[in-house]
Amino acid sequence: MTLAENLFENLRLELRRGCLTLAVLAQLRQERYGYTLRKALADDGLVIDESTLYPLLRRLETQGLLASQWREEEKRNKRFYRLTPEGEQIFAQLLQEWHSINASIQQTINTTVNPTL
Repeated sequence: MTLAENLFENLRLELRRGCLTLAVLAQLRQERYGYTLRKALADDGLVIDESTLYPLLRRLETQGLLASQWREEEKRNKRFYRLTPEGEQIFAQLLQEWHSINASIQQTINTTVNPTL
């Protein structure tokens, strides 16, 4: 891998990290277990490895944003996750912040590409 490719990959991962948190919170407005969460994210174009997803879920649960519960489904124990009321509130705030940042970045891009705008 060239230096430029390595740099791009590191920056891409940094950019994705925060976006994945927002996407996971959005998906967990509806209760899901790990596999269905990964599938829903992948269906939306956000492929996430188990080695990234499960530590993220544990961290969000430790922070009080998620609650989980073990249940048997299809003769297997599965851990279901959902947003807590605090998680709902934080998600709404992060979503508002994301929209604001996105609009600012889009404005910056448009201004630098077309300075007459």
